[in-house]
This record gives sequence, C-alpha cells and structure tokens, in this order.
Amino acid sequence: MTPGLRRRLACFAYEGVLLFGVVMAAGLVYSPLMQQRHALQGKQGLQLFVFAVLGLYFVWFWTRGGQTLAMQTWQIRLVTRTGAPVSRWRAACRYLLAWMWFLPALATLHFTGLGAGWPAFAVIFVGVLAYAGLTRLHPDRQYWHDAVCRTRLIQWTPPPRSKS
Repeated sequence: MTPGLRRRLACFAYEGVLLFGVVMAAGLVYSPLMQQRHALQGKQGLQLFVFAVLGLYFVWFWTRGGQTLAMQTWQIRLVTRTGAPVSRWRAACRYLLAWMWFLPALATLHFTGLGAGWPAFAVIFVGVLAYAGLTRLHPDRQYWHDAVCRTRLIQWTPPPRSKS
C-alpha cells in the first residue's frame, strides 16, 4: 500500500533534519583534508563532496533494507515495482532523479538572481510542494522519479520480534 502524501512529506522533513548531521560531518571531514580555511574557498569541491556523501548515504540505506533512518521511523520502505529489494544501480538512479525535488527551484533562484533568505526558502518550499503534488497525476500516487526508476514507496510495518 502506498503511504499517504502527508506521511511521505513528514518523512521528507525528518530526513532533512537527519541529513543536517550528515552534511555537517561531511564538511568536518572535507575541510581539514582540503585545508579549507574559508567557507567560500573550494566551494564547488565541497558541494561535489557533499553530493557524493549524500548519494552514498541513500544508496547504502536503500540497498540494505530499503529504508533510511527517517523511513524506518515513518514505516516507509523502498522496493522495486515487483516488491523486490532495490539494486545499487536502481538506488543510484533514484538518488540522481530525486534531485527533481529541488532543481526547478534552484534554477529559478539562479536565473532570477534572488538571494538567500526568505525568498530562496519560499521558492524552494513552493517547488517541493509542487513536485509532491505531481503524485496526484500518477495512477499509484508515486513520485515521478520512482516511476522512472521502477521503484515504489510502500507502507511497511516490521514484523514483531520474537521473545526468545
């Protein structure tokens, strides 16, 4: 059964909170390795490194049980259309295509010249909600990156642990 959109968006928000720690840890590793003394020094290298670290995070969790930490909390699992576990290739494809959550909003910010702060937050927030709203157009209410990657999110309750 496909989890409701509210549940998936709550999981999305919680994932963002957890990823804050992952991004901070990546920055703490990158900075001394690259001898970065200023946040804007080597900015593109740091962005590429964080992109790769996030990719490893998602691919690792999705291929080992189909759930990130946030997905475990919200009892959501990633599987293929047939219900099988997700391969590394399929998980990597999903990670790359999942950036569609943000790319239109980031392009809008780039081409309009809007700076950081509330305008940027508003554009990204509206972009995320618009992308999430596209699930209404999919017959199974899945995200479009899942449709392309032949994956699906399901509501999944872990089996009860035996008392032994």
